[in-house]
Amino acid sequence: QVQLVESGGGVVQPGGSLRLSCAVPKSILDFYAIGWFRQAPGKDREGVSCISNRDSSRYIADSGKGRFTISEEYGNNTVNLQLNDLKAEDTGVYYCAARGGHSGSTCRRSLDSGFDYWGKGTLVTVSS
Repeated sequence: QVQLVESGGGVVQPGGSLRLSCAVPKSILDFYAIGWFRQAPGKDREGVSCISNRDSSRYIADSGKGRFTISEEYGNNTVNLQLNDLKAEDTGVYYCAARGGHSGSTCRRSLDSGFDYWGKGTLVTVSS
């Protein structure tokens, strides 16, 4: 059973920052694309960011460009999502997920489908 575990959520004021982390088994991290998603109350899940070691691709959704950064913490088998200048609309549960296969293990493909393994999520609340 593949386990992905998110951490780092919390309550922050608008303009604040958080760093989310996703612990990923090394065998997954080496060959899968790791995506970050969020789901706000009453809204559909949205793909926020992605990183892939297989083809060195990365992706940040337009909603996070200039504010969010995805990175990998080598040695700790962790994928981090740095969230800066947070806004109320960034509130939601943030999930990390893994997608494999030759065509799936890239961030150059839409994040809308194909993710096989999911964490349980971490809640981010942006509120004054």
